[in-house]
Amino acid sequence: MDVITRKVKETLEIYWVLVKITVPIAIITELLSRYGVIKAVAPVFAPVMNLVGLPPELGLAWLTAMLVGIWGAVPLIFTLVPVSSLSVADVTIFSALILFAHGLPIEQKIIEKAGPGMLATTVLRVGGGLLYAFILHHILTATGWMSAPVNPTWIPIAATPDWASYLWGLGETMVWMLVILFALTIGLDLLKVSGILGLMMKLLSPLLRLAGIRGEAGHLTAVGLFLGISYGGGLLIREAQSGLVSPRQVFLACVFMGFAHSVIEDTLVVMSVGADVWGVLVGRVVFAIAATAIIAALLARMSDERFFARIYRGPVAAPAEG
Repeated sequence: MDVITRKVKETLEIYWVLVKITVPIAIITELLSRYGVIKAVAPVFAPVMNLVGLPPELGLAWLTAMLVGIWGAVPLIFTLVPVSSLSVADVTIFSALILFAHGLPIEQKIIEKAGPGMLATTVLRVGGGLLYAFILHHILTATGWMSAPVNPTWIPIAATPDWASYLWGLGETMVWMLVILFALTIGLDLLKVSGILGLMMKLLSPLLRLAGIRGEAGHLTAVGLFLGISYGGGLLIREAQSGLVSPRQVFLACVFMGFAHSVIEDTLVVMSVGADVWGVLVGRVVFAIAATAIIAALLARMSDERFFARIYRGPVAAPAEG
């Protein structure tokens, strides 16, 4: 009974951290969106769209994704640019951009709570997304792959609900977050006891080892990979504070999750508007492994003093690297 009580208390503590981050930032970004601040700033990002071969108008949708999230950006795509003028490549490249960097105010605050500095991980997410989109653009341009006109199965219509509906929806989201967090906590414990988690990690561990991630950090990275940063990062906060995962492994896990997370839900969303699975899932995961491996190699050369001073703000008391 004591074990159950402790688990419930730990989960509620993590949930309260997520609530304090998510609710205020969600409301602030909604206010910025409704009062036209996002739209006013968006033209600054048009040159970046040209860099990756996209129509400048999509700068607004990219900015919205970074501040609000994928669900805020997807309805804007076909209101900013006609469907008839977009190819599968265009939608795939744009989808790759928003898959790497979306909902940054909320997700990066969660990552910061786990220990890594917000500036470093934000730059890596945005920069990684731009680099991947740039590479993808040149590959698709050179090969002509995905040059067919886009044929989305779903064309969302942008619609801003009234405040009552918005707040009700936000409340429902927070309730489901608590349910899912409890389910994850219980599910992870059951998977550990049954040995299933060990088997799953054996299958995933070769890929995660390539990225420089190992041990308990690998388990939590897998949660983020499949379910998203809100949940993987939430659990990582607990493990980081307990000292069971070393700071460098926490940092690498957060970097990897920034590049590739929520691969089921988010991938299905962008595929519904015409993105190609090879570009938004397969290529993205391959890039995440390769990029994180490079960062792990650079991190190994960095002194503890520089690491804690520049890119990690969490507790310094942690187990040594193995």
